Amino acid sequence: MKEESRYERGYEKLREVDGKAGEEVKNSLNEISPDLVKYIIEYSFGDIYSREGLDLKSKEIAVVAALTALGNVEPQLKVHLNGALNVGCTINEVKEIILQMSAYSGFPTCINAMNAFKDVLNERHKQGINDLIGINPTNEAISSIDRYEIGVKELSKLDCMQVERLEGVYNDFSPDLVKLIIHSYADIFSRSNLDIKYRQIATIAALAALGNAQPQLRFHINAGLNIGLTAEEIKEIMLLLTVYSGFPSAINGTNILKEVFIERQ
Repeated sequence: MKEESRYERGYEKLREVDGKAGEEVKNSLNEISPDLVKYIIEYSFGDIYSREGLDLKSKEIAVVAALTALGNVEPQLKVHLNGALNVGCTINEVKEIILQMSAYSGFPTCINAMNAFKDVLNERHKQGINDLIGINPTNEAISSIDRYEIGVKELSKLDCMQVERLEGVYNDFSPDLVKLIIHSYADIFSRSNLDIKYRQIATIAALAALGNAQPQLRFHINAGLNIGLTAEEIKEIMLLLTVYSGFPSAINGTNILKEVFIERQ
């Protein structure tokens, strides 16, 4: 590709995904570092976002999850909260992605992300943008007295042996940990307003970006393949993360995917 065509392709993709928020980032950086702006447009959007292995909605779900989990990146998170809405996410789907991250990066990162999302929605409303609210969540666990049973059912959708593994490893040492893990699947994963594939895309992206939970990333890559994600789609998540958490996290995540794929073969 000629350099000019990379830039033009990237700039078009930037405008498609991030819209006004992306333009504001570009303009704010142009005076101090036009080279950074050029690299962002050519590499991030010309090379990575223009790839066709993962649709734009899935990409923005992955990025919102990763940036929420990483924390301390509110300006960039706001750009991609805008982006997620621009490429087809509903308000409730974005809320659900943020809520799910409580299981992987804790409540402080989720509180900060939810506050950032509130600001984004207020700003879009001022601009006259009326985003789709989406499906309201239903949660089987809310009306059930047996959250553990519901959690077992949800976790078993991802891996039919995982509950047995958790109980075998931790029941003698920390049974409360097992109980809380299972309950988290009842409280969050049984909610009905986010597709199970999007949930796994979000989790894989967050864990790969964090880089400190390789056994859990291995499990969720396996789980993603179990529920219908392809190895090519997960490879695209790792390539996308080169933009947001760097090449080391993408390399480590890709190596885990490679190991999982070989084991499954």
